[in-house]
Amino acid sequence: MSIDLDIALAAELDPIVDIAAALNLDPKDIVPFGWTKAKVPIDVLDAAAESATDGKLILVTAMSPTPAGEGKTTTSIGLTDGLNELAKTNPEIGQAVLALREPSMGPVFGMKGGAAGGGYAQVVPMEDINLHFTGDFAAIAAANNLAATMLDNHMQ
Repeated sequence: MSIDLDIALAAELDPIVDIAAALNLDPKDIVPFGWTKAKVPIDVLDAAAESATDGKLILVTAMSPTPAGEGKTTTSIGLTDGLNELAKTNPEIGQAVLALREPSMGPVFGMKGGAAGGGYAQVVPMEDINLHFTGDFAAIAAANNLAATMLDNHMQ
């Protein structure tokens, strides 16, 4: 069996514009970060919500990972893959879309996993996910540190 990193590096990624098109998003509806990642502006999501039909929501949370590390992310990816496989033969199911939070390395600095899943149920590119996608979390952390430092300086 291959290790997670080997599986991730061997994956052939579809261009993000093709993924967006499969979700009925126009290329102008996404903000690409390279060929494989993009942000979807909130106004696009709001417009999609207005025209969407009712669906189902499955929340996967508060799970303890197995000794091999499979936890919420791996379970969520596997569940979404499984639902999409079922939808191929049963159109009533409809397309399943997964929303994951951006991982936080927290106090263990990724030792618990990088929240990218595992095995053949992982999100790629793994190295970008573990380095915080587009830098948003780094920007939030820097802004928080600046505010805390300014407050501390003012109090002194």
